[in-house]
Amino acid sequence: MWGSEVDGRVLTFHLVGINNQNFVMQDAETGTWWQQVTGEAILGPLKGRRLTLVAFDQLTFDAWRRESSRGRVLAPDPAVVAAKRYAREDWETTMQSNPAPLSAAGDSRLPPRTLVIGVEHGGTARAYRAEDVDAARIVLDDLGGTAIAIVRAPDGRSTRVFDRTIDGRAIDLLARTDAEPFRLVDAGTGSEWDFSGAAVSGPLKGRRLTRLPFLEEYWFDWKAYHPATDVARHAF
Repeated sequence: MWGSEVDGRVLTFHLVGINNQNFVMQDAETGTWWQQVTGEAILGPLKGRRLTLVAFDQLTFDAWRRESSRGRVLAPDPAVVAAKRYAREDWETTMQSNPAPLSAAGDSRLPPRTLVIGVEHGGTARAYRAEDVDAARIVLDDLGGTAIAIVRAPDGRSTRVFDRTIDGRAIDLLARTDAEPFRLVDAGTGSEWDFSGAAVSGPLKGRRLTRLPFLEEYWFDWKAYHPATDVARHAF
């Protein structure tokens, strides 16, 4: 998710095309084209500029509702519904059957349409197979000199990535499989953490982990825009 303000002016974006099977947006104010996945202006008067990353979540509606009981939901636009322009329910399945770009053929570390959790931090990019994260529930790693935790909620879709450093020390997090709602426990102090990254009980109660941005997308797309990425290979 990107902020829409550049040099104090709010830009209005619309889809203008596809590049490497990734959306290209055009702003109505300057006509500049922007790559959706990187937020970079690739053509036009603002070429070379980058939009500002805005913190975002990847949650199921149920997970979001648990945390935002008074949140507001954007209603479908009747005109868009009538024109059948919203993605169909089987969109992900349909996309899996589409051929990947020819540029993906040069990297055989993963099949092109493998879903990955991509994280870039401290100058290092790494891809984690989504199915591995699903199975592990919590993945602990060190990325760019920072101890991180990739956490997948029991719904198998809601995901967050945290810097798991507290007071200069990396904490080891485990999932409490018997807890409802979902809870994490750090092995060092026994403190319990909720899915938002807040410690809700124990010696660290009241502390909060810092969230890190990530992308869940196809391997070929992550690799295209993070050419120096490696792939997590160790067992979690």
